[in-house]
Amino acid sequence: MGVDKNISPKTNTKILYNIYMKKLIKVSSILAILLGIVLTIGGVWGIYFTYKNVAREKIITPADANISGKPVLGPLTLRAQSDAIRKHTLLTTEDKTFAEMPRQIQEIGKDGKPILDEKGDPIMTPNMARDIWITATTLTTALNLAILVYAFSTLITLFGIILIWIGVIFYTLNNKL
Repeated sequence: MGVDKNISPKTNTKILYNIYMKKLIKVSSILAILLGIVLTIGGVWGIYFTYKNVAREKIITPADANISGKPVLGPLTLRAQSDAIRKHTLLTTEDKTFAEMPRQIQEIGKDGKPILDEKGDPIMTPNMARDIWITATTLTTALNLAILVYAFSTLITLFGIILIWIGVIFYTLNNKL
């Protein structure tokens, strides 16, 4: 199709505009389909990658977890394990969080009494009970991050499928025009 000399320039402009728009819609729909495929593959890969890395740790939820005695593989068991770690840590630290525990505590002798220095002041030592919170926070952060990766990968997969659908619809409609 090209410019027809027998019709007005205004009509020719409309014809060229329609040809341009049809090509633009066709190219855009193909790009949407391709991007949708890439996003869908990336999202599915993210879910698979997270699943494989979590599964290789062979974690089983404890008996007192919300979902007890199950392998930690997906978002629900990841959350149950994370909650169980926090619960166990709070039990160990007498319901105190890291921020509520003193950085240093008095050093206690074998007789159960505080050890004092030459001036009669108590000798302070690092509070080793706080270290459990470092470990617990590291573990729960890793578990919660895996939950976020599952959610994000699922969202990306869904977005990819929607883009494929939109691309197919526009491509089909464009061919019918």
